[in-house]
Amino acid sequence: MRRKKEVIGIIEGTDFPNKSYFTEEDKKYFFKGGIKGQKVRVLTQRKRKEGIQSKFLELLENSTLETETPCPAFGVCGGCTYQTLEYKTESDIKKEMMKKLYENLYTEELYFHPLEKISAYRNKMEYSFGDQYKGGPLTLGLHSKGRFYEICDTTGCNIVEEDFEKVRKAVEEYFREGGFSYYRKQTHQGLLRHLVVRYAFHSKEILVNLVTSSQVEWNKEEFVEILKALPVNGKIHSIYHTTNDSLADAVIPEKLDLLYGEEFINEELLGLKFQITPFSFFQPNPSMAEKLYERALELAGDLENKKVYDLYSGTGTISQVFAKKADKVYGIEIIEEAVESAKGTALRNGLENVEFICGDVLEKIEDLENKVDVLVLDPPRDGIHPKAIDPILDTKPETIVYISCNPKTQARDLRLILEKGYKLEKLEFFDQFPRTVHVESLVLLSKGRV
Repeated sequence: MRRKKEVIGIIEGTDFPNKSYFTEEDKKYFFKGGIKGQKVRVLTQRKRKEGIQSKFLELLENSTLETETPCPAFGVCGGCTYQTLEYKTESDIKKEMMKKLYENLYTEELYFHPLEKISAYRNKMEYSFGDQYKGGPLTLGLHSKGRFYEICDTTGCNIVEEDFEKVRKAVEEYFREGGFSYYRKQTHQGLLRHLVVRYAFHSKEILVNLVTSSQVEWNKEEFVEILKALPVNGKIHSIYHTTNDSLADAVIPEKLDLLYGEEFINEELLGLKFQITPFSFFQPNPSMAEKLYERALELAGDLENKKVYDLYSGTGTISQVFAKKADKVYGIEIIEEAVESAKGTALRNGLENVEFICGDVLEKIEDLENKVDVLVLDPPRDGIHPKAIDPILDTKPETIVYISCNPKTQARDLRLILEKGYKLEKLEFFDQFPRTVHVESLVLLSKGRV
């Protein structure tokens, strides 16, 4: 395009993940964000095959679909796109997006598993230190929508238990009153970087991890006492301090110190016990994760005397769920810490028929026996590397259960798997993250005829 210009239109629909579009003067404009029926102003950026890529500038009129009152940070935080919708409307929008995404792969009716409790469902939050505007007071919260440097206050956040807000506010006030500075990304100067809060729904135990640079001394003992004295509904069980002097804007544990309590918090999932440490991966919504794993186990069929490979096994949650029914389960995961955690958890759960292997799936799959009965896939958001598809399918599984946190990459992978002679038997979706654009997908494939 020769020059950028502003265009006004009414959103006609949304493609996953949350890419809206409208047509004006026979031209299609698409952009990130928005809800069907909203009147918006966008800025054109470049011409693409599917239309004109644009940037959302301003909401001019709400959609008639928007009937709910959102949290105070809505529109500034940008984390929960669908807070202004009734949950049924949100579910219908997600189901329609999934139907379009998989329309050339699956023609049967899609089944969408809604979440019964759409508030206070998350068990982990990662907050950042900064300011709401240049020169403003120290703020601890989430990045403002479309703003790299600005932080928004999350008072009233409704997707976490109120204990999260009690901890966040207390930490913010403590360091604000002490006159401490946040770590500035431009100059790489300052102390405060992040605060990570984790919560175990079963035990109601809370883990707090403060992330700072090493540039300024601060009173760790006083910090611990402030947190211990909080009137939380749960229990402050673990307090950590992570030192991170890297330039990356991420929580990197260059040095990790336990300041108070136990090394982990205790959680349960489908009768299995898990110990969650500061950097353990664990499903952010354990309630829906239980339903997802139960259904995956059900779809896999009779596992008696059968062998299961769980690829991209993480901390081994799915492996252990399947180990309760299968003869033998092998889990492969590239992150060493996750593998060690999985081994320890399996031992505590008394599961002797599950083995965890550390390494790249593409390499380690060749070290296992060539034939497997059931293959479980739960890759990261990027999906399965194309070069790994053939080695994975060389194990000749009769049944494949594919779980994905990114339906878009799953749909891409399924096209390659279906070309190898597999049949897509079931396609279901689980609303792991209500009020956001994300869903979890579950696929059952069986060996068919080429």
